Amino acid sequence: MASRKAGTRSKAAAKKRGSSNVFSMFEQSQIQEFKEAFSCIDQNRDGIITKSDLKETYMQLGKVNVKDEELEEMLKEGKGPINFTVFLSLFGEKLNGSDPEDSIVAAFKLLDPNGTGNVKKDELKLLLMTQADKFSDEEVEQMFAVTPIDVAGNIDYKSLCYIITHGDEKEDA
Repeated sequence: MASRKAGTRSKAAAKKRGSSNVFSMFEQSQIQEFKEAFSCIDQNRDGIITKSDLKETYMQLGKVNVKDEELEEMLKEGKGPINFTVFLSLFGEKLNGSDPEDSIVAAFKLLDPNGTGNVKKDELKLLLMTQADKFSDEEVEQMFAVTPIDVAGNIDYKSLCYIITHGDEKEDA
């Protein structure tokens, strides 16, 4: 009977750990950096970030007039006490944000007024090399090396967006 209870407990513990998959979102070096940041914010070293911890952190950074409402809004994002795991989850949400793939597809749709799902390779290359953070010819060619381009020079931008946000299967092989 005791071994059955122990088995049930270990299954429950494994399930609980499995549901907290936040640690798999980051590399070990990133987790260490987040631990250091958490330690800097957790002024009283009790393992929980509180309003007074946030206020003290802001004061150390030179911002003395932080409104309590602002601090309370920050804490509400944790939906409970902000321990390290919650802190890490919040960063995971912020870094991943809403689905970036949808945002990138929406940007490409601006280049596709007819809604074909494709953009011309040459047009995209021109834009990448002449606008905003200009790509070099080498950078464009690196991107095109993993880009789905048909024989007519059309880029399937939904597939490209998937590659941008999820990686290229060829690289993983």
